[in-house]
Amino acid sequence: MTDRIYNVLFLCTGNTARSILAEGILRMEGAGRFNAFSAGSHPKGVVNPFALKTLETYDYPTDGLRSKSWEEFAGPDAPKMDVVFTVCDNAAGEACPVWPGQPMTAHWGIEDPAAVEGSDIEKQKAFNLAFRYMKTRISLLLATPLHRLDKLALTNRLREIGEAEGASHGHKAEA
Repeated sequence: MTDRIYNVLFLCTGNTARSILAEGILRMEGAGRFNAFSAGSHPKGVVNPFALKTLETYDYPTDGLRSKSWEEFAGPDAPKMDVVFTVCDNAAGEACPVWPGQPMTAHWGIEDPAAVEGSDIEKQKAFNLAFRYMKTRISLLLATPLHRLDKLALTNRLREIGEAEGASHGHKAEA
């Protein structure tokens, strides 16, 4: 058993919905084992209110969650990331910054709940579904014995998790 704490970054384009859900879930579920962060390639600067409402509905804290640029995590003073997940197909296809320490990467694509149009009930339903899919992936991550796997085996496992129920079938990121 190891006491190592892993730094995980969830990336999306706007950093308003899926990456925020993922950060919120892992912050609570992985406390003491993981430090969770999220960012966007083109952050909108505000978190989608449905993302915050969804986290709060399931009793996840939302304090400190904010839409921010991935550049905050690419500099020399940023925390060294162990794993970087893209959670939207657009971010998976973009040229990511060179991350210090060459973290493992995987694509955990989920359809964008913020793209759903219609009533607030329909929008909330989409966010609840995205939350469920992300929570499933994070539960699989938490059940993975990270310290027992070599980098290749772990990278393969992280990518397999990305294919869990609810995966979008767009572009897949390459390491």
